Amino acid sequence: MRTLYPATEPYDQGMLDVGDGQFVSWRRHGNPEGKPAVFLHGGPGGGCLPDHARAFDPAKYDVLLFDQRGCGLSTPHVSRHDSDLTANTTWHLVADIERLRELLGIERWLVFGGSWGSTLALAYAQTHPQRVTELVLRGIFTLRRAELAWFYQNGASYLFPEAWQEYLAPIPEAERGDLIGAFERRLNDADPKVREEAALAWSGWEGSLISLLPQPELLAMHREPEFALAFSRIENHYMINAGFLEEGQLIRDAGLLRDIPGVIVQGRYDMCTPPVTAYDLHRAWPEAEFNIVDDAGHAFFEPGILHHLIEATDRFAG
Repeated sequence: MRTLYPATEPYDQGMLDVGDGQFVSWRRHGNPEGKPAVFLHGGPGGGCLPDHARAFDPAKYDVLLFDQRGCGLSTPHVSRHDSDLTANTTWHLVADIERLRELLGIERWLVFGGSWGSTLALAYAQTHPQRVTELVLRGIFTLRRAELAWFYQNGASYLFPEAWQEYLAPIPEAERGDLIGAFERRLNDADPKVREEAALAWSGWEGSLISLLPQPELLAMHREPEFALAFSRIENHYMINAGFLEEGQLIRDAGLLRDIPGVIVQGRYDMCTPPVTAYDLHRAWPEAEFNIVDDAGHAFFEPGILHHLIEATDRFAG
């Protein structure tokens, strides 16, 4: 079973002014002469962790980690109530990836994304296929209406009823017909107590379902108020706007990926992004290798998931 490579310190880092008053934090790990790769984190709003670079052999890869607009070390942080989400869309992030590539003088690179990161990786690769050497994707999420309804309205609730009640707690009965909309109002309320209660409920729901077996450290991160406020506001903003995508767009346009080598890794018991979406992508992009991990949920750090991801990055290292 493949496991994470040893931790490394970034050999370069900075803040990139991407316009719209936004500054994106970036770090590079590994070998400056190695194969270029970019890691796209989940959420949206989750931010990168140093361990994300450990899915790549540091002797063979030059890995870029960056925090997407408004989260992690990027500024302004969306936990601030006065932060504006207008210039935070899928297409702003796709443009930011290109700005980072140009800043670093990279011609083409491997694109690695999980959960929301898989959404962003697909959007980027379909927009700039000539810039992508390979795609490594986990926990496929494309923001179709059925996917959003499963997690935020009615579906996963049947399997985690006790966590669901905590998620519902801030929302009055009369508003529960549209939970994404009800949370949007509370996450942007003038009262900081209302915002924090809603953020902790939204973020805690995801933290409770993210892995096949409970991972207390992940749940604790999702229940930290500053993380929860940014994570929940950004994520809800994308969900209420269906990712700024046309319905089914990323599956529909999968033919644009035909010449890009790819690997899809999906946990069988993924409660956040169920396997049907990964399977639909596989059918639309049959050239990609398709891996179902029978003893895994959604999380990047689950052993079976990691095994296939690191196996893929090793193979693509050349």
